[in-house]
Amino acid sequence: MTSERIEVQRTIRADPASIFAVLCDPQGHVAIDGSGMLMGADGELVTATGDEFVVHMDREALGDLPMGQYDVTVTIKTFVPQREIAWTILGTVRPPIGHVYGYRIEPADDGHSSLVTSYYDWSDIGPTWRQAGIFPVIAEGSLKATLGILARTVARGYPR
Repeated sequence: MTSERIEVQRTIRADPASIFAVLCDPQGHVAIDGSGMLMGADGELVTATGDEFVVHMDREALGDLPMGQYDVTVTIKTFVPQREIAWTILGTVRPPIGHVYGYRIEPADDGHSSLVTSYYDWSDIGPTWRQAGIFPVIAEGSLKATLGILARTVARGYPR
């Protein structure tokens, strides 16, 4: 972890395609969220850089800002099938903040598992946001929790 990026890893007993399928589904993001903020989503499966979907959020789960419920638009920034997916979000503030969330997936040597890296990068945020001192918004523990929930979700055969 640097001062502007958090990365956590976990080996998940699933092939990259199964994991990537969850990450391409807006409902999959809601299903695996470890922060407690994602309440629902609208949109189609993502298939390319530039695809978008809407996530219904509730910031009260973090207990840091009284923002209540709001929507953000997720825009896919990196899309490498079965290997990496990353996105930025556009919420209630303009211009966009510029932080990036993503996952890298690598097949593990055993042929049955994948090494999954979840990352959160705020190195490109604007000076106003940097001076606000609110980053990271999501703690390392939330990223770790999300990987655990992802492992459980894939093991259960998502989607059903």
